[in-house]
Amino acid sequence: MHLVIDGDDLVLEASTPPPAAVLDALSRHKAEIVVLLRPAGDGWSAEDWQVFFDERAGIAEFDGGLPRPEAEAQAFACCVVEWQVRNPERSPAGRCLGCGDREYAHDPLLPYGVEPTGHVWLHSRCWEAWHAGRKAEAVVTLSTLGISLRTSP
Repeated sequence: MHLVIDGDDLVLEASTPPPAAVLDALSRHKAEIVVLLRPAGDGWSAEDWQVFFDERAGIAEFDGGLPRPEAEAQAFACCVVEWQVRNPERSPAGRCLGCGDREYAHDPLLPYGVEPTGHVWLHSRCWEAWHAGRKAEAVVTLSTLGISLRTSP
C-alpha cells in the first residue's frame, strides 16, 4: 500500500482492497495524517524530520560513541535548532519583537539572526524569554510531527 496526499485528500494505492479497519482508521484520522504527510512551511515533511533526527542520532551514537539515549537527546537538540533556522522570525526595525517597545538610548534594539531577509530586533532583556518561547514552539511543532525527546521507561 502507498498513501499520498492530493490537496486535502488522501489517496491510497494498493494492489488489493485494504481491510475495512484500515479504511475506517484513515477516515477517522484523516486530518492528522494529512498534517504528517504534507510538507510544512519549511518544506520538510514529518518523514524528512524523522530522517534528520535518525541521522543525527546515528552519528552521535556510532561516530561519537554516545549511548543511544544521549545520542537521541543530542539529535533532538539538533532538530530544535534546525527548526528555528528553517522557520525564522522577522520583525520591523524600530520595535522589539519581545515586548513591542521601541528603542531607547539606554536600551538599544539588537539584531538577532543572520537571515538575508531580515532580523529579529530585541532588547537585550527580552532575548532570553523570546528565545525560550521559540524553543518551546519548535518542541511543540516537532512533537506534532512525531519527533520528541524520548525518556527512558
